[in-house]
Amino acid sequence: MARRPSVVAALDQAHVWHPFTQMRDWLKSEPIVLTEGRGTTLRDQHGRTYLDANSSIWTNLHGHRHPRLDAALRRQLGKVAHTSALGLASEPAARLAAELVQVANTTGPAPVPGNPTLTKVFYSDDGSTAVETALKLAYEFTRRVRGPKPSPRFLSLDGAYHGDTVGAVSVGHIDLFHKAYGGLLFRADKVMAPYCYRCPFNRAKPERSDARTHRSCQWECVGAVEQQLNRARQSGRPVSAFVYEPRMQGAAGMIPQPDGWLPRVAALVRDHGALMVADEVMTGFGRTGGDSLFAGQSEGVVPDLMAVAKGLTGGYLPLAATLTTPSIFDAFLGEYAEFRTFFHGHSYTGNALGCAVARESLALLRPARAAAARRTLESRLRTGLTRLWELQAVGDIRQCGWVVGIELVRDWTRRTPFPLAERIGMRVCEAMARRGVLTRAIGNVVVLMPPYCTSQTELSQMIEALYDSIDEISPTSSVSKPSLRHSP
Repeated sequence: MARRPSVVAALDQAHVWHPFTQMRDWLKSEPIVLTEGRGTTLRDQHGRTYLDANSSIWTNLHGHRHPRLDAALRRQLGKVAHTSALGLASEPAARLAAELVQVANTTGPAPVPGNPTLTKVFYSDDGSTAVETALKLAYEFTRRVRGPKPSPRFLSLDGAYHGDTVGAVSVGHIDLFHKAYGGLLFRADKVMAPYCYRCPFNRAKPERSDARTHRSCQWECVGAVEQQLNRARQSGRPVSAFVYEPRMQGAAGMIPQPDGWLPRVAALVRDHGALMVADEVMTGFGRTGGDSLFAGQSEGVVPDLMAVAKGLTGGYLPLAATLTTPSIFDAFLGEYAEFRTFFHGHSYTGNALGCAVARESLALLRPARAAAARRTLESRLRTGLTRLWELQAVGDIRQCGWVVGIELVRDWTRRTPFPLAERIGMRVCEAMARRGVLTRAIGNVVVLMPPYCTSQTELSQMIEALYDSIDEISPTSSVSKPSLRHSP
């Protein structure tokens, strides 16, 4: 006999409208109602446990109920929860800003010539508002430096997703998400993304490895950026700012950039006098691997504006920041009556609780031993994922640090995609949930992004659940079905 939905599930289905969710499907079955969490494990109201393989939508860096983050939050609660940033300062916000500036200007062994120094921090609430802040600053800075005519021009990557506020949607290029709002948006140019697996210039045949590792091309994707910049300049309305996610595009389908793409593009953008606007909302705080806390740093690129959010507080509270340079900051200085102020802000800007827990999260991330631990588990994750190549439905496995996208296809020898209407990615995630692992797909791409506290055994359980779920849901079959009950 079917169990009656719980009171909480019934209230949710009666009143809550969920983001990016077809609510007709949502109402067909009882939702998972999560009530507790510790480390990598979440528990629902029926006592079932799940591994959080998605870090609660890419935010929870250190796991749930981390004792040091809990303690930082309690300490700040004992002082004050929130004060206004309009005309007032707070200790947590000031100290966090200084720490963000310190870590944001560190690059790898080969910094790109022309890198600026990030010295100023503007707080907001989430990734969309951090990007919105960056766009407004870039727009007004360009007008003040170049003059109001012609109006500033933005360039971003095909498949880009930068958030859901109007400006962030304008520089996004996912029609499925954004087409309905076309009448609200300003125009932004787009250029091809370096999507090696589906690049029309990649002459390599499909193999059972990450497409970046066996690609055959002449960097046509970089040439496309140069051509776009040149066309804009020749039109008399040059590009003002290039907006990008460094190293991996998230909601585009976890599309990783081949090594060397970012510094090449940065050099072109700077040659054209345009600003670099880095969206590190998903990629920041160690997610893309190595010792760098920000993705662009690993390739030596410091942008003019950088948006951070998601993992900033370790997934505890909504907080975001936009970092920028002295030259952009100085463009807004003037006498009161000149009204050169940056007229933008939020009620919860620089929230004390969020800033306090963000400082403790940074303290957990920065030690060398923490970076070494992340590298070790990153390597084990990479090793464990190789078993997925045995499944015929796996077309590409894209890993960049702790961020993984597994693209499912009907025929891997031809890279034939599943129609989105078949919901193949979502069905695989539903099957994983039945096996006690939670994550979310982007179309035909299943995402794995576990928290840093994930153990070797938990990694194995995540990969085993993914393997078995693909094998169950996909109409194609595996070459063989060996047991994955081992540590990666």
